[in-house]
Amino acid sequence: MMSDYKDADRFQQVRDVLQDRVDWDDPIIIPYAEHLYVVAKSEDEWVIKCDCGHEFCEHDENWKADALINVRDSEEEYLEIYPKDMHPHPDYMELREFFCPGCNTLLEVTNVMPGYPLVHEFEPDIETFYEEWIEEPIPTPEARST
Repeated sequence: MMSDYKDADRFQQVRDVLQDRVDWDDPIIIPYAEHLYVVAKSEDEWVIKCDCGHEFCEHDENWKADALINVRDSEEEYLEIYPKDMHPHPDYMELREFFCPGCNTLLEVTNVMPGYPLVHEFEPDIETFYEEWIEEPIPTPEARST
């Protein structure tokens, strides 16, 4: 727990560190999830991008639909990762593993009922975040190159 105020430019510091870790130049607008970012392709085009540079989709679409998906839905597949009798019953639950098509990094795992749709859990309100919370302009490729 922090007992004092955070640095006013903390978000910018985190974004700078993340930007230094990747090999591409598109400016990171926000970290989206582990290994995933919303980046600016242009002033009005924002996409979800992986550490490796693979671009999934527009920032307001479900990136999972563009991921490689491994579905564990049998006793044999569950036993690869769970101890015996410690896994969900395959008739009632399936384990979905989402991987980046560019680097095969495991990005997310969900445990859902068979046939359950791919849930789009998070759609950030980027404009409100920048305008009202941190009061900065949204990064653009043009601003980054100057």
